[in-house]
Amino acid sequence: MLDDNLKAQLKAYLEKLVRPVEIVASTDDSVKSREMIALLDDLVALSDKITVSRRSGDGERAPSFALNSPGHDIHLRFAGIPLGHEFTSLVLALLQVGGHPPRTEQAIIDQIRDLDGDLTFETYFSLSCQNCPDVVQALNLMAVLNPRIKHVAIDGGVFPAEVESRQVMSVPTVYLNGEIFAQGRMEIEEIVAKLDTNSAARAAEKLNEREPYDVLVIGGGPAGAAAAIYAARKGIRTGIAAERFGGQVLDTMAIENFISLRHTEGPQLAASLEAHVKDYDVDVMNLQRAQKLVPGIDHVSVELANGATLRSKTVILSTGARWRQMGVPGEDQYRNKGVAYCPHCDGPLFKGKRVAVIGGGNSGVEAAIDLANIVSHVTLIEFDGKLRADDVLQRKLRSLPNVDVLLNARTSEVLGDGKKVTGLVYENRIAGQRHTLSLDGIFVQIGLLPNTEWLKGTVELSSRGEIVVDHHGQTSVPGVFAAGDCTTVPYKQIVIAVGEGAKASLSAFDHLMRTSAPDTDNAKAA
Repeated sequence: MLDDNLKAQLKAYLEKLVRPVEIVASTDDSVKSREMIALLDDLVALSDKITVSRRSGDGERAPSFALNSPGHDIHLRFAGIPLGHEFTSLVLALLQVGGHPPRTEQAIIDQIRDLDGDLTFETYFSLSCQNCPDVVQALNLMAVLNPRIKHVAIDGGVFPAEVESRQVMSVPTVYLNGEIFAQGRMEIEEIVAKLDTNSAARAAEKLNEREPYDVLVIGGGPAGAAAAIYAARKGIRTGIAAERFGGQVLDTMAIENFISLRHTEGPQLAASLEAHVKDYDVDVMNLQRAQKLVPGIDHVSVELANGATLRSKTVILSTGARWRQMGVPGEDQYRNKGVAYCPHCDGPLFKGKRVAVIGGGNSGVEAAIDLANIVSHVTLIEFDGKLRADDVLQRKLRSLPNVDVLLNARTSEVLGDGKKVTGLVYENRIAGQRHTLSLDGIFVQIGLLPNTEWLKGTVELSSRGEIVVDHHGQTSVPGVFAAGDCTTVPYKQIVIAVGEGAKASLSAFDHLMRTSAPDTDNAKAA
């Protein structure tokens, strides 16, 4: 099941086990069960602390396997074969069940152990989803730490009937005690905060006690990370508050144009950015959403959604952007019920079905190409009279037999039966005729929208909502700078955002030096 290179790496990790791990496999006579047993046999061969037993017809999903350790009450199960993006989840689960300490703040660990009530989580994932592992790993750890928490991670591709009956059309989808708890990427702090309703107030109280910063960065994407590093290297008091560290990068699959890295994936790059920031003396405040900027004479204040207020002599805005929505009837109603924005994550849930991709730029055409390998048919819908994607992508797209391209087409409505998408209505912009397409899914890929609504009336914004900056990254408010995809700087690329973040930080430092310098003329007069 595992190649020799992977076995060697895994063997080194499993040497960190400090107590036995018992794996109980639930099987049937399917091919997937045999594949799962082959994987478990590989694990047994790599560590003398791992044992495997098998049970058939025990009422559990098959194929699946539970992890436990003698003398401990742990309820953690994988349903399916956790390879692909979930292989790391399997390795971490083995280590944590085997007694290896997690890399999680002690305060969060204590909070998890103090959670009251019986909590049974079920997480549906796909092996190609880069957002799923964070959720799976968080809930696995919670099951290891608290015996009243149970977690089953379910590969939707292995249990299609279950996915169909529960109408799971987006991953990760998390059920708690049989009811939908959450959809989309979540970190362990977010999950715990949702369960511990008093945690937000406690966090706000601690943040309010923070001393003013010299530089406060808002946003944790590439621009924000670069800004924080460059500020910290100057030896000044630096803080960074981010709604989610990594930003859009977390939703990016393959990255092949970041200079010096031939290939990486978004979550890996995001983790590297965060680790690099933490190498310096930076106060990192993750999972914090800014909602108001208040300029002042000595300090600029940033009010957070949890009620806390942070103060700083300078602020760098690097809030990035998010996927643009179509803004048509039915889109909101059927989001995560057939309307999706991540083909890598949700594409496998539409295997053998008919889908549409909205948008003819690089993102849209790449999505159509990827989906064509999974679904039965793809219809790409472009508003313009021509596709805007790179020529090499267009040639690949037109070579695929199960893809149709509609140009001059305006999507006007998403159709559904109350539970899921059933199609869409589009208008031919030339002929003026309206048409209906029968579909199971719609993937929206029409560009980005800057995360700047909270800044209206405070800093100057362009007609597109982008923060207007000069060549130093200075905004219309003295002491407030901006960088990255939320600004008017052209070409929204990771490598450009990193450079703009560094430039904004250097400009903020220059501003601090000039505004804190003594008045020479007054000094001479004295």
